[in-house]
Amino acid sequence: MRQVVFRVLGSLDISADGTPVNLTGARQRTIMSMLLLAPNRIVSVDTLADAVWDGNPPATARNQIAICVSALRKTLKAAVGVEDVLVTSHPGYMLFAAEHRIDAVEFEELAELGREAARGGRAEEACGHFGDALAMWRGPALEGITTERVAAGADRLTELRLDVYEEHMGLRLHLGHHRDVIGELTAFVREHPLREQAKGHLMLAHYRSGRRAEALETYREGRRVLNDELGIDPGPGLQELHELVLADSPKLNPPVRAAVEVPPRGVPAQLPSDVASHTGRGPELVALDRLLDHLDGPSLPVGSVTGIGGVGKTALAVHWAHQVGDRFPDGQLFADLRGYDEEAPLRPGAVLDRFLRALGVPGAEVPGDPNERAALFRSVLDGRRVLILLDNARSFRQIRPLLPGTGRCCVLVTSRDPMGGALAGDYAFVPLHLGALEQDEAIALLSRVAGDDRLSADPAGAARLSALCDGLPLALRIAAARLAAKPHWPVRTLVSRLEDQHRRLDELSPDERGVRAGLRLSYRDLPAATARMFRLLGAANLPDFSAWAGAALLDIDLLDAEDLIEELVDAQLLVPQSVASAGGHVRYRFQALPRLFAREVALAEEAAEELRAATRRVAGAWLGLAVAAHRKVYGGDYTVIHGPAEPHALPDHLVESLLVDPMEWFESERATITALVDQTARDGESAYAWDIAVTGVTLFQNHNHLEDWRHCAERALAVARTSGDRLGEAVMLHSLGTLDIVEWDYASAIEHLGLALLLFEEQRQDRGRALVLRNLALCERHRRDLKAARELGHQSLEIFRAVGDHYAEAHVLGLLAQIELEGGQPQTSLVLSSEAVARSRGLGTVRGEAQGTVRLAEALIHQGDGPRAEEASRRALELVRGSGDRRGETHALRTLGESLWRQGRYEEAEAVLGEAQFTATSVPDRYLEARAGAALGCVRGLLGDRAGAAGSFKSAGDLFAQVGAPAWQDRTERLLQLLGTGERMESGELFALIQP
Repeated sequence: MRQVVFRVLGSLDISADGTPVNLTGARQRTIMSMLLLAPNRIVSVDTLADAVWDGNPPATARNQIAICVSALRKTLKAAVGVEDVLVTSHPGYMLFAAEHRIDAVEFEELAELGREAARGGRAEEACGHFGDALAMWRGPALEGITTERVAAGADRLTELRLDVYEEHMGLRLHLGHHRDVIGELTAFVREHPLREQAKGHLMLAHYRSGRRAEALETYREGRRVLNDELGIDPGPGLQELHELVLADSPKLNPPVRAAVEVPPRGVPAQLPSDVASHTGRGPELVALDRLLDHLDGPSLPVGSVTGIGGVGKTALAVHWAHQVGDRFPDGQLFADLRGYDEEAPLRPGAVLDRFLRALGVPGAEVPGDPNERAALFRSVLDGRRVLILLDNARSFRQIRPLLPGTGRCCVLVTSRDPMGGALAGDYAFVPLHLGALEQDEAIALLSRVAGDDRLSADPAGAARLSALCDGLPLALRIAAARLAAKPHWPVRTLVSRLEDQHRRLDELSPDERGVRAGLRLSYRDLPAATARMFRLLGAANLPDFSAWAGAALLDIDLLDAEDLIEELVDAQLLVPQSVASAGGHVRYRFQALPRLFAREVALAEEAAEELRAATRRVAGAWLGLAVAAHRKVYGGDYTVIHGPAEPHALPDHLVESLLVDPMEWFESERATITALVDQTARDGESAYAWDIAVTGVTLFQNHNHLEDWRHCAERALAVARTSGDRLGEAVMLHSLGTLDIVEWDYASAIEHLGLALLLFEEQRQDRGRALVLRNLALCERHRRDLKAARELGHQSLEIFRAVGDHYAEAHVLGLLAQIELEGGQPQTSLVLSSEAVARSRGLGTVRGEAQGTVRLAEALIHQGDGPRAEEASRRALELVRGSGDRRGETHALRTLGESLWRQGRYEEAEAVLGEAQFTATSVPDRYLEARAGAALGCVRGLLGDRAGAAGSFKSAGDLFAQVGAPAWQDRTERLLQLLGTGERMESGELFALIQP
């Protein structure tokens, strides 16, 4: 296999063993650039589409991206001989670098090597690495590819290049190369006049070369540029350098490079050995380097590394301490404070005794009083430069006596407690929260520990394994060790074992140091109420949630629940979401492994009935909110039949704040709907399962989440049948029948609706009967039996009027208007649709009013009243766009296009119908797309674009065939035949063929 070199530090350039690999087209180059900017990481299809089309992708974007990637694979296969350079991995694609080279990756690796050498005092070596890194640049990154997403990635690389250049110049000045760098620094400052670091380097180079006047002129010119461009003065660093030049300060003289001194005997070197498999964490190491900026300052530099157990706090701290150890010639002290161990935490006095002895204090001279020990410790450290690593700390109280009183020392603390409230303000505090490893870092760690090429040979399996381990270094090391111990296992074998949620913690807990043990230590120290919140949240199995869900689980006040949840966040057992939910309420989630542990302890420590009662409370709270949201959307409690499930009341002010935008709230709870239906069905709580499922249709139908709709309906139907809940069975059969209609499966719809009607009649549920009759009328209309459809519609209308379901009444009026229109009675249709609009407007339901207004526009079009039809269509369009109803928007655009057509405004009609067709693809709804396409073909024919018309008719006919609409398919065939005669096309003849 040939090695491919991908170069992005300049124009995009790809070669295989020196032979160029040419990409065809801007889209291929953009996609390849995006994948190269994130090598070995998955880039979603949505992100690629956003890059290719600059934030405005067409409806066919996913297909076009797939076509481009396929073409790229063929090109690379021809060049390299293998197909796995570009890997498909949900939700997108990944460039699997393997042994291939990417210049941007090598640049960053060289830069990091330079920084490590610089931190270790090896300036010559650091300069070599920086010089090699900068020599890789051939011009602006990804030159010639200008889409915003690629430009953003290129800008990041450019910024790294500028940073590395300034670091390189700083080191060359340190090595005494001041005369050599003046020329290139002058050119750099001219090109980047706002970069103060480079300007300072140039001033220093001039000064050390005996050009004091030029140094001052550089400062004056820099100040002028900053004033002119930004209206600001130079920063403190540049101003201080200016003052030193004016004063001819000896501080500006080149440093005298002294010989390295051998540390005296007795200097403590207590750091544990560095972890051989340490991987990644580059940004975190840079963040910890900020501690070094505070050395010799007025306050003691103290760093804090926090995170969940097993996330690698100690490994990172020890690795960083080894990197900077040379900066602390008076020694490094280390103590494991056992804050979260099975044993009791170490007392500060015992740690001080060990530290004092290590610093040379004879044992007999160590005071017995803890306060005197702390005072002696501070005295011994005065004037010394010592690094102190306090691992596994329990609290600020435990570490406070161990903190020196001088800024020459540095302290790094690892803990599950952030301690920010105690450390911030009094110390030069650098907090660092350690999260999971990124996917590429996690896979690198797995590969390093496993020690073979199984992971690189199966990138999709490696990605799945890293996800199952939560990106947690402890879990990753254990998983990789399992692979190392089983060299005959492929990666997929371990993946399949971890995918079993009942086994995962067992697989990752081979001994007392496994994942379960670490989680148990965090759980052990929780207060009783917080521990119970942890258990019940785990048992409820919600994908994410707000504090009101926790309040319902424990049946407590909202603020009390929020306090308990925040304690779980502080204990690193919950993760706050980066984006708040509807109403500004913070949402939280479990990582997978803590969730499994929470459910495990819930089953072990909670009574089964209490777990079910807690689930009923949270399901009831969600149901109460969903019912209120549904009422806001529909203007009342319409279209949904509720059962005996009891809502759990939440305070009115909370409900109001959550449901400011009811559809936004529904969308934020989408995953929760499915989770609650699954959970209540498992618990045999049929009434909750089907009520949540049917109320969730408000979201599923309006936002086209049809897979969620079917999953919830089938899950709730199964538990209703198992528990003998006949009403629930009827409601779910009706829901499935409605979904069948949406998906154009009328045979299945009639079967489901027929069974539902029998059950509703058995239950004497009039409203349910009316809902079924309405949907059966839709089925008969589809079968073109308009007489039967009209009769069923009127039966439904009478019942809705009797039971007072005004929304459903308005909906049936609109349906009857459509039936009359298709039956050749446009005047009757006009009357019925006008009544439907009036009813909906009186209810305040935007969706209902928009539907009725579209029906009204269709009737007016049939009557030849184009201007009034246009007015009605524009009103409907205004209503649906305000509510985000894309399906309704398609209907309104189609009637608007047809009304413009009927007025002879063909160019306008073509544009609007094209928009209608595009909007239908985003719903997606193939029938609506075909209707819009057929009308668009007619308008194109009238404009003389016979090829465009033929394409529209052919596409519409194919779509009608897919959804099972033979009558409409026949119409498109007749339109194609008419087009094929070559005769002039008449507007009226065409219009007659595309109307219902």
